[in-house]
Amino acid sequence: MSKLLVLRMLKKSACLQNSTSNRYILGTFQRALCSSNSKPKICVVGSGPAGFYTAQSLIKGHKDLTIDMLERLPVPFGLVRYGVAPDHPEVKNVINQFSTLAEGGRLHFHGNVNVGKDVTVEELRQMYDVVVLSYGAEDDKELGIPGEHLDGVLSARAFVGWYNGLPEDRQVNPSLDCDTAVIIGQGNVALDVARMLLTPIDILKKTDITQYSLERIAESKIKHVYLIGRRGPLQIACTIKELREMVKLPECNGILHQKDFEHIKDIVADLPRAKKRLTQLMVDTAFTPKEDKTGSSKNWRMEFFRSPTEVLPTQDGTKVAGIRLEMNKLQGEIGQEYAVATGNFEDIPCGLVLRSIGYKSTCIDTTVPFDTKKGIVINDKGRVTNIKGLYCSGWVKRGPQGVILSSLNDAMETSKVILEDIKNEVIKPRHRSERQSTRHFLQERGVQCISFDDWKKIDNIETERGNAVGKPREKIASIQEMLRVVK
Repeated sequence: MSKLLVLRMLKKSACLQNSTSNRYILGTFQRALCSSNSKPKICVVGSGPAGFYTAQSLIKGHKDLTIDMLERLPVPFGLVRYGVAPDHPEVKNVINQFSTLAEGGRLHFHGNVNVGKDVTVEELRQMYDVVVLSYGAEDDKELGIPGEHLDGVLSARAFVGWYNGLPEDRQVNPSLDCDTAVIIGQGNVALDVARMLLTPIDILKKTDITQYSLERIAESKIKHVYLIGRRGPLQIACTIKELREMVKLPECNGILHQKDFEHIKDIVADLPRAKKRLTQLMVDTAFTPKEDKTGSSKNWRMEFFRSPTEVLPTQDGTKVAGIRLEMNKLQGEIGQEYAVATGNFEDIPCGLVLRSIGYKSTCIDTTVPFDTKKGIVINDKGRVTNIKGLYCSGWVKRGPQGVILSSLNDAMETSKVILEDIKNEVIKPRHRSERQSTRHFLQERGVQCISFDDWKKIDNIETERGNAVGKPREKIASIQEMLRVVK
């Protein structure tokens, strides 16, 4: 129905008696006029797995809504691009699915937009019916021990960003001129980092690892990697896929101490399936004679029941010389064991310490209720507490846990409550003029907004550069260069 026709009918109805039926007709026409251009408009902050999965669920669940996706970096895909190990290309195949969504006409990518700086959450709430925070966890937890800030101590997050081309980690300078590295943590990220340090360079050079990190790793003197866990084998956080890759690593031996498995090798059959397979692999590795890997001079080992208490400095007090560990014992009920210090210590000489004890999200806007201890937005099933129209999904919602697919179920939960709130008119779409568009708003503030078509230009250049040297891609690790490419 055209606006002109509606106005004529409204004018005619206004001349009629003010009966109940006429008031009903008038109200119907008014609603038709107001809703003619009022389809739900949603903003998703963050273009990693959580953001894309949330957008995907929303688009599937509502045929009329449209989504603007804002990303701090000029390029999309977040953790898939910058968190997945270079030798795991199959995990990155989900990018094809996300690209199809971004090219479908209802999702509009806006890169190089820093929410909290270029635009506030409150301003986004004025421009959109719904705002979803899905920006992930960009900081890391610290150990809180003496010597942690010595030269040679890095977060695993920064090290992963370094070899994956994350612009902010381009200048990370890992100490690879030593023979021993110690990684605090035994989760998948810790094993990824260990694998990157020990994998033969001929394998790495066929991946999308950045050229500058490939060259540094090629010159690395590291031969021994320790993976430290404060609890025991039954509490290990990695998956069997990651551990199996470590066990099969070419030209490298894995060392697990038989004493750590004496008390559990006979109960493996009674464990839940996933835990049973993982534990059996560790038992087999500990009790099977080491494979003769010709020319092998490298090894990795898992040390359980240990907590770091101090990073030991060199004589001049500037660099890492080693790490001091305190022995632990477990207490508590089965399934809820916790580590208790024994007062016994050991030192491991090393020149590189990588902490891999978890990530955490940060608050990007003071108007958003945030639990700084847990590193999450305060929410109930994705609804941000006490702020109508504001939601969250992914790590900023539940904390940094799980693999990429874990974000799918979480995103579906958040999208479900959003769709419910739209259906029940808790969220009522508002009419907006073109002047209120995000792109126009950002242009007025001098922000160079990157579209998905712009990203494809960057993608093509990276692929061409990679193919020229036998790699799937060579990532551009400079934001300034990315922006120059698309001008």
